[in-house]
Amino acid sequence: MFGYICVDREQMSDDDKKIYQSFYCGLCQVLRQSSGIKGRMLINYDMTFLIVLLSGLYELENTKQSYLCPLHPTKKRTLFINEATRYAADMNLLFAYQNFEDDWVDERSYTKKMLTKIFDKDYEKIRGKYPRQVEAMEDYMKRLQTAEREQEQNLDVIAGLSGEMLAEIFVWKKDDVWEKALRHMGFYMGKFIYLMDAFEDIEKDKKSGSYNPLIQMQKEHEQDFDTFSGLMLTSMMSECSKSFETLPILEYVDILRNILYSGVWTKFNMLLQKKEKGKKS
Repeated sequence: MFGYICVDREQMSDDDKKIYQSFYCGLCQVLRQSSGIKGRMLINYDMTFLIVLLSGLYELENTKQSYLCPLHPTKKRTLFINEATRYAADMNLLFAYQNFEDDWVDERSYTKKMLTKIFDKDYEKIRGKYPRQVEAMEDYMKRLQTAEREQEQNLDVIAGLSGEMLAEIFVWKKDDVWEKALRHMGFYMGKFIYLMDAFEDIEKDKKSGSYNPLIQMQKEHEQDFDTFSGLMLTSMMSECSKSFETLPILEYVDILRNILYSGVWTKFNMLLQKKEKGKKS
């Protein structure tokens, strides 16, 4: 479901690329430190966005390190680590663990069941540190499974579940001055992610008979489904970006705007281009 909140590298300066990569590498390193080598396979770009956002908002001081990455052994990498990196690493594992659980429930994938067992102890540590976020995630998964089982067709309802969950994750420090804006950002980004995921999977889900709330909408708006979907997604990111622009972030703001105004659309545009090529061939 995740992996859509990424940068548009073609529109980034070289300096911003290096900074973003340093945060990404920092997340990878913290996942390794907290969960061992196996933790590295969980990394995603969505949590890197959260690190950059919280680092800029709370003006966090980075610990800068240089290390040799086993995946890229020819050149030393620079990484940034701060409090937000550690928080995002825990949230990264929380998301991955629940996705493994969901795949086990939906597909009876024994591989995913095995992965949940591998990360059981790590998950329980996170429950102890962040009970609010874990409760929100577990409640979300239960409500999502119920909604999918009942074939919920109200897009606001089904996408809103993801929104409520991500809003809770975005609120790092509850009851502080930034909670309202961060919650609003997370809510609409969560809705965007859910709908983007449904848009990407629609043809696969139609073939397999899997639940997808956009299938009915596609039937009703067959000729202008892509345009309608684009407008709907734009509405979600517009609300998310409105809240972002109220935050007094000075550092890393160009990276964050790159993601919010361009990066999040890279997958959508790629899918549209793929459809066009399919029509011509």
